[in-house]
Amino acid sequence: MNRLPLTKQVQIVNLLVEGNSLRSTSRIADVSINTVSKLLVDVGMACEKYHFENVKGVTSKRIQCDEIWSFVYAKQKNLPEHKDGGDVWTWVAIDADTKFVISWYLGGRDAETGQEFIEDVASRLKNRVQLTTDGLHAYLEAVENSFGNDIDFAQLIKLYGGDQDREKRYSPAVCTGTRKMRIKGSPEPNHISTSYAERQNLTMRMSMRRFTRLTNAFSKKIDNHCYAIALHFMYYNFCRIHKTLRVTPAMEAGLTKDIWEIEDLVRLIAQ
Repeated sequence: MNRLPLTKQVQIVNLLVEGNSLRSTSRIADVSINTVSKLLVDVGMACEKYHFENVKGVTSKRIQCDEIWSFVYAKQKNLPEHKDGGDVWTWVAIDADTKFVISWYLGGRDAETGQEFIEDVASRLKNRVQLTTDGLHAYLEAVENSFGNDIDFAQLIKLYGGDQDREKRYSPAVCTGTRKMRIKGSPEPNHISTSYAERQNLTMRMSMRRFTRLTNAFSKKIDNHCYAIALHFMYYNFCRIHKTLRVTPAMEAGLTKDIWEIEDLVRLIAQ
């Protein structure tokens, strides 16, 4: 069985984490698209496994959560009955101080997915934290079930205007203000925010071609979508130097002392 040289694997992964599509990566690296897809699955699976097994006992102070929309194969309204896919929401929890992404979860924007996501967040934390989410109702029961009273929980509810003249297809509704709601515990009002989580959403859209809007670069298979996200977050957490912190989020969070290279991600496949 032929195996790609390590340098070629590193090149392919580097292209993927910088926002290139599978086909553009295959052209630049001069390999078949099947080779790129296979490597994405292998390294994405390895990244997912590493995060699940090693990101535990995180000592955070402030956590922000948000959800970002994408779709697989086709948007929900256009999805054929015999195909898997449709609308997919990626739930993300980020440490507001270290910028480390503690957890992510893919599913619907519903109570069941919210419960599984918050349970995963709670399982990775070592101490009591202040948690801020958007106004999604699914968080209320999920946080109660997962944390009980051992949390300072607030929601930031955005208020939107009703401008009827805007182009609805391309422009989001205009945010006219926000309302902070204390749900549980004693959250500090000045730290009730989802700004870092929302900024991470932009990072995802800029770093993963399949999240780009209004193109044909969307995921065709749900598994590939999951593995691309796992690769992105491992690269973001362990390899990419944060411009504000001057170190990687994982270093700031105390989970590693060194900056990881792309080669380190590739070597996870053999572990």
